[in-house]
Amino acid sequence: MIRVQGLTKDYGSRRAIDGLTFDVEQGEIIGFLGPNGAGKTTTMRILTAYMPPTEGQAIVAGYDVVEDSLEVRRRVGYLPETVPLYPDMTVFDYLKFMADLRHLPNAEERVDEVVEMVGLGERINSYIGTLSKGMRQRVGLAQALLHRPQVLILDEPTIGLDPAQVVEVRNLIREIGKERTVMLSTHILSEAQQLCDRVLIINKGKIVAEDTPANLQLRLSGGERMLVRVRGEAEEAAQVLHKVKGVQAIQAFPDGRIEFNFPPGQDVRAEVARALVQNGYDLLELRPLQMSLEEIFLELTRSEEQA
Repeated sequence: MIRVQGLTKDYGSRRAIDGLTFDVEQGEIIGFLGPNGAGKTTTMRILTAYMPPTEGQAIVAGYDVVEDSLEVRRRVGYLPETVPLYPDMTVFDYLKFMADLRHLPNAEERVDEVVEMVGLGERINSYIGTLSKGMRQRVGLAQALLHRPQVLILDEPTIGLDPAQVVEVRNLIREIGKERTVMLSTHILSEAQQLCDRVLIINKGKIVAEDTPANLQLRLSGGERMLVRVRGEAEEAAQVLHKVKGVQAIQAFPDGRIEFNFPPGQDVRAEVARALVQNGYDLLELRPLQMSLEEIFLELTRSEEQA
């Protein structure tokens, strides 16, 4: 659904994105992550045919964003970070206006459908200027869905929403992602971890990582990591674990926690539990640890800066 090759954008002497290459398939939700100024919004604006690239090519829903920009716009729904709305229009009037601009058949019926979809039914006759930021965000999402786009591009879709609204919008994105291609940028890294099939991490205009959240965790940790908690002195218990085959990089903490690595695909839980119990330790906890997406993000961007 999205194919990007060598995508580059210059603003004068400043290079905002530099040779981006990636693909996104139909029915895939991909997270686009990076620090402020990394090039996320620039990339999204090119993919929605809002601006042309300096170099490279982007194909969206089978059409080139430069040569067939109108066809791309017909097939893409876009929610920018700051939604352009008309405060003196009601929710219904604004969405009907947007539907008419797109020449949608049965426009009023479609407006009613998307209003219910995003949970705006009770505010359909309210003026946009009276809505909270979260409600305005929903209006923006509704306009992005009006024309049943094949590709949905969302720039910070849950910004300004309260916790309940965040859950609702995430559930909606999951449903949309079953049939459509969804690309979303976010600063809420746990959101990408929950929502996305795959993540792209961009820093200084270049992709520094592309994989599933689980695979990124595995790659950066160099294996799998486990936490053990015992009753008693963790330092002494850690000496027992040194004798268990496959256990590596052991760290003991004053509160009885012990963390260690072990090779991918090797399950050492039974051996670890047996060794501790046989040596007289009460085993209080034994569970796998995962590197958070926040830690992955910081590690990758830090490594890129040091390179």
